[in-house]
Amino acid sequence: MYEAERKQRILELLKTNQRVDVQGLNQILHVSESTIRRDLKELEESNLLKRTHGGAIPLHNVNYEPSFLEKEVSSGEQKTAIAKKAAALIREGDVILLDSGTTMVCLAKELRRFNKLTVVTNAVPVAQELLAHEGIELILLGGTMRKDILSLVGPFAEQMLSMLHVDKAFIATNGIHLTEGLSTPNITEASIKRRMIDSSKKVILLADSSKINEIKHVKFAGLSDINTFITDDGAQEDMLSEFASRGLELHVVTSEEKQGKIEAV
Repeated sequence: MYEAERKQRILELLKTNQRVDVQGLNQILHVSESTIRRDLKELEESNLLKRTHGGAIPLHNVNYEPSFLEKEVSSGEQKTAIAKKAAALIREGDVILLDSGTTMVCLAKELRRFNKLTVVTNAVPVAQELLAHEGIELILLGGTMRKDILSLVGPFAEQMLSMLHVDKAFIATNGIHLTEGLSTPNITEASIKRRMIDSSKKVILLADSSKINEIKHVKFAGLSDINTFITDDGAQEDMLSEFASRGLELHVVTSEEKQGKIEAV
């Protein structure tokens, strides 16, 4: 199979399945994985697909949600700096809620310096970070495990949330848009995020700049449901000003904070 034919076949498979992976293409196309990765890179450079960890998706796929592993290897500096900024908003004695996601794992690591906190979460990696810390009372929501995301969702988790009231909820999102609000690809994930927002006195959104202007399949909140938005300076200034003008308390981590040159406050 010639290179052009191989690339066309990749695009056909992508259109049919909405996702391809290197190992699967290796079995179908009978070429080396390095060749497939080169093909995917060139197709991405031609704006024909978007590469992911181990494969590719269509450029505009509102139903796609990266796995926990894919999230873990992206935007690490931004997520760490955002987490430090978020931790500065927490006070000893607070009852807080942490959503699922890799930024929340970064925030969980920051919580180890506190001596008295109650943390509610539906995220297994967050719970694992806090399990051995004596100063934190940990409440892990029960429910159905989303194995790729490592979060607990569904009616059991939502029923637990309906009995709880927290001071601050730290929420993640796959997309934030000025008019379309906050969205995620999965309906069960959207439902529990909505419950988290309803259970909290103050809602703090943690989202790096790659999420801005993204719209996913299921909307779970409007901008008016959010009190505070923490992001990084990868977004355009006029866009950040628009979010601030909607009444959001906006915190933007700088390049120096992302590089660890100064401490986020």
